Amino acid sequence: MRPSVLVIPGGGYEMTSDREAEPIAMQFLAAGFNAFVLRYSVKPSVFPVALLEAADAMKMIREHAAEWHVDPEAIAVIGFSAGGHLAANLATSASDDVLAAHGYDPDAVRPNGLMLAYPVITSGPLAHRGSFDSLLGERRNDTETLESVSIEHHIDTKTPPVFVWHTVPDEVVPYENTLMLIDACKKAGVSVEAHLFPQGGHGLSLGIAETAWQGIDGIEPSMQIWTQLAVAWMRRTFAR
Repeated sequence: MRPSVLVIPGGGYEMTSDREAEPIAMQFLAAGFNAFVLRYSVKPSVFPVALLEAADAMKMIREHAAEWHVDPEAIAVIGFSAGGHLAANLATSASDDVLAAHGYDPDAVRPNGLMLAYPVITSGPLAHRGSFDSLLGERRNDTETLESVSIEHHIDTKTPPVFVWHTVPDEVVPYENTLMLIDACKKAGVSVEAHLFPQGGHGLSLGIAETAWQGIDGIEPSMQIWTQLAVAWMRRTFAR
């Protein structure tokens, strides 16, 4: 039985990025973990469609744990950008009521670890507004709905250990999103490991040529170490 990783790529809830899907899964597979990739519904689908698909993925992995050699109590999700918002939505108590209303036991589909890369966290002033517009559709300006999906307000004792990284110069999803997450974890007593890198823009994935979408600007040596840090975190978190 092995720890496992469910990879949730980003794309502003408008697409799912190839660069943040299989290339990420291969990194964790090479490190000895099982790896899965979730391709979830995006615009014009709206909340909670993607969340329910993520819940289905967790349910499927746990139901097939013996067959797939998965430790059902050692499953982490890793989400990138808007995929980070989806991962955090599943891992925290933000949408427990929504999951329950659709017939899920929120605790049964909650991952055991949460890894995030340049995540969309807040729906407040520092939000990546496009992600929430695509996620919520006609409800994008509804204050109560926006509050319900603003992750920093829903970190509590049910939240699993967190690993997160961000680049400070990120001009798409401000790194303050990650700072808000760190602060919320500290207040709730949730274990959090965080890494801020001084160089690089948004959506770097692995920061190597194979995952670069913006030419040389998508190659950033200073943050390439994040995969090693994440693998080490996985091994510590799920040590048996």
